[in-house]
Amino acid sequence: MNFKYPKKEKLKSKKLIEKLFVEGKSISKYPIKLFYLPISTEEDIKIKAGVSVSKRNFKTSPKRNQVKRLLREAYRLNKHLVAENINSQFAFLFLYLSKDKPEFHLLENKMQHLLNEFVKQTHTQKPDENN
Repeated sequence: MNFKYPKKEKLKSKKLIEKLFVEGKSISKYPIKLFYLPISTEEDIKIKAGVSVSKRNFKTSPKRNQVKRLLREAYRLNKHLVAENINSQFAFLFLYLSKDKPEFHLLENKMQHLLNEFVKQTHTQKPDENN
């Protein structure tokens, strides 16, 4: 398994992030919400992912950055759950919803549930993609 999270897998495009919020679908497993959108890029990567933490809930940047670091780590360790089970490319944005500082084991557990739910949803949507 590849547990790396290289630069080319990071979601940086402002246009794509805006498109995610407007056109994307979402799944929520409190305290994480996943926005996702099918994309097509020339690169050979399956997922471009980003994380976001509300400034309203975490006023200081060190606290926000710590939560973002935990989110990225939870994603990095569990992205294989999605990467092995999808054929197309997706953009992901993980949004942290809680006002409380997370514990890593809880965050990782929720991330696993969220990614498994995403795989279930994308597999059930395949037959009627033409709608």
